[in-house]
Amino acid sequence: MTFTVPERELTFRASRAGGPGGQHVNKASTRVEALWNVAETPSLSEAQRELVLRKLANRIDASGVLQVAADERRSQLRNREAAVERLNALVAKALQQPRPRKKTRIPAATKKKRLENKRKRSTLKRDRRPVDRDE
Repeated sequence: MTFTVPERELTFRASRAGGPGGQHVNKASTRVEALWNVAETPSLSEAQRELVLRKLANRIDASGVLQVAADERRSQLRNREAAVERLNALVAKALQQPRPRKKTRIPAATKKKRLENKRKRSTLKRDRRPVDRDE
């Protein structure tokens, strides 16, 4: 399932980005943060909301806002696009249901081999013990 966060529900915040870029980096606000209120969005069902809130709990603040930043490009527009792309990927991954685990049987030959190895090890350790002369 692919989920795309509606653009109208996003809030953007720009700030100065660090790193290389000379004077440009000191003047332009190219770092972009995309903020999405997961707790109050109408785009998710209640079950989906709970799933996203649980899976992305370490990235969501106390008011239920998911925040993603991008500052690798020199253009504010490109960083904005990168932040939206990253946010969509994050939410889509959180909404994926894990495949149910199939129970598998341990083969009889494997059980037999394990028990045989245990017996051999036990015998080896028993044979290393000092001999009791009284018996």
